[in-house]
Amino acid sequence: MTNTSANDQWFQHRAEQLIHMEQLKRVERFNGRAAMLGIVIGILTEAITGSGIAHQIGLGALVDGYAACRTQFLPFCF
Repeated sequence: MTNTSANDQWFQHRAEQLIHMEQLKRVERFNGRAAMLGIVIGILTEAITGSGIAHQIGLGALVDGYAACRTQFLPFCF
């Protein structure tokens, strides 16, 4: 009787693992598609407006500061 109970627990645990993995695959697939869509929208917006993706998400000053450092316009570049 203990053997069937152990088998039942093993099958239940394995079924839970499979369900969890299937849900994880579905969520990761959705996240990947959302990321691809976001990149495409960012590139299209860059093509239309001329403003880069970094500027679109508010990191333009950081990128501009890096460009200034690279061209030696700022005296305190790190």
